[in-house]
Amino acid sequence: MNILLFSLPRRSPSAGDIRRIFDAAERHGFTCAVNEEFAAEAAALAGRTIPPERIYGAEACVHGIEALMVSYGGDGTLLEGAHRLHGAPVPIVGINSGHLGFLTTVPTAGIGQLFDDIAAGRIRTEARTQIEVGGDFDRTPDSPLALNEFTIQRHGAGMISVETYVDGQMVATYHGDGVLVCTPTGSTAYSLSAGGPVVAPQCNCLVISPLAPHNLTMRPVVVPDTAEISLHVHSRQADGFVTLDNRLYPVRDGASFTVRRSDRRIYLAVPHNISFYDTLRNKMMWGIDIRS
Repeated sequence: MNILLFSLPRRSPSAGDIRRIFDAAERHGFTCAVNEEFAAEAAALAGRTIPPERIYGAEACVHGIEALMVSYGGDGTLLEGAHRLHGAPVPIVGINSGHLGFLTTVPTAGIGQLFDDIAAGRIRTEARTQIEVGGDFDRTPDSPLALNEFTIQRHGAGMISVETYVDGQMVATYHGDGVLVCTPTGSTAYSLSAGGPVVAPQCNCLVISPLAPHNLTMRPVVVPDTAEISLHVHSRQADGFVTLDNRLYPVRDGASFTVRRSDRRIYLAVPHNISFYDTLRNKMMWGIDIRS
């Protein structure tokens, strides 16, 4: 088993966590490749020097080998790690050193147990839907894929309008801060903050959510993931931008985009004793009696 270790520079990195990650990997004899940012941090904080041939940059080359990516950070770090796989069917497991973390399900206290589970084959894999976006980008995106969401948003004080169609049928023109299209995985990310529903990852659907709509009757709409969603931007009095997960691109007035389910999926590796509902209940603190 080849382990791809991935992390990004953080404000308060933990030298202890970094040592535990490398110690656990070495204890089980895993061959590890490390992204260049994490390699620099490991050398500076934990005294771990990574050989140059085991350092990768913008793309993790994993063709023809059995591999697993271990991401250390928050959900944004895991999303960037997935992006660097460029569609390769490599499972990703996340160690959560951030805050909420719906995708990064392993706590830092469980680093040793995680590598024990990997060595013993006690990791299950969940296929997650991605969306693919095409359209009038001002510059070509690194990848047209997103695991969580695609958004069109205003930049500045002016309102923008987004005409939205599903399979050629008009849904609405959203006047306000913009509109968001998310996968079931992304339903617990930005969409949740925008008032969208929580969707179990096994559901075959996409969610369209308005962002701070001027018309207060506007509500999120759930559509089949076989649909093609078309979006047309009107932003004459405001600058705008679009996002694919954590990647941002400027957008001009009159731009159009299409969103559809991608044939390529992301594979999340999850310890055998953790379910989506466990994560949801724990992260959202459902069932905790706050009256006392």
